[in-house]
Amino acid sequence: MNRWKPNVTVAAVIEKDGRFLLVEERTARGLMLNNPAGHLERSESPAQACVREVLEETAHEFRPTHVVGLYMSRAGARGTEDVTYLRVAFCGELARFDPDRSLDDGIVRTVWMSAEEIRGCTDRHRSPLLMRCIDDYLAGMRYPLSLIHVDNSVSGRG
Repeated sequence: MNRWKPNVTVAAVIEKDGRFLLVEERTARGLMLNNPAGHLERSESPAQACVREVLEETAHEFRPTHVVGLYMSRAGARGTEDVTYLRVAFCGELARFDPDRSLDDGIVRTVWMSAEEIRGCTDRHRSPLLMRCIDDYLAGMRYPLSLIHVDNSVSGRG
């Protein structure tokens, strides 16, 4: 039996003074913008994955404070690759910045943009969820981190 499984990803909605931290990255479609985001790896919780991805993509330490939402999208349904993503989006606070840290492969730079600027360049959004996560954040969507229960068996301690 071939089981269908979505790709689980995490994303960070990071706002400071009305601007949002995004990454500009090289993709097959050219330079695109996205929330700091990436895939959940074995033995980590979604919050741990988000902390790791923010560090790898922005060189900032990140402390998640809330879950913004859970999102699904599908990419390539009409193309060669048909992938469904389940995204867990967090908001939180930036901490220490490491100016000597290299960013992940493909990440060109980080940028701070207003919601209006982001909304004005949808052709450069890597994910259709980028703006939706920001809009939900701006609408006050905040859920406690305890919404996500991670059993000890995930980390191998259970």
